[in-house]
Amino acid sequence: MNFSHRRTEEPEIALIPFIDVLLVILIFLMLTTTYSKFAELQVNLPVADAEAPRDHPKEVIVSISAEGNYAINRRPIDGRAVDLLAAELRSAAGGTEAVVVISADANAAHQSVVNVMDASRRAGLNQLTFATRLSEPVRGR
Repeated sequence: MNFSHRRTEEPEIALIPFIDVLLVILIFLMLTTTYSKFAELQVNLPVADAEAPRDHPKEVIVSISAEGNYAINRRPIDGRAVDLLAAELRSAAGGTEAVVVISADANAAHQSVVNVMDASRRAGLNQLTFATRLSEPVRGR
């Protein structure tokens, strides 16, 4: 008994249908691809053109420097912990009717601002606003 089986035909790869499929895929990719450049965004914060600030019965002004240091009503705070900020805000406000005005440097980290917002929530002060400077007036108006 001879179990060896010998093939006489060699397998072939059909190249023409393969090339046709690749050309269709290439055309599809070329038509559906979007080419875009990602440019660096130039952000200059904060500037606002708004109405004059309204008079509030009690304001607690929280200043944030570019380095992330805090001051409440122009009195520097030692430390950056949220619990410490909440305690200082609670004592400076004297109640829950005060408005917290966040006056952050344009180069201050967003985390510093979020810390003040979190501390205000913990202190029970729900009214927040941000201090900005007015942009330069537009000529011709």
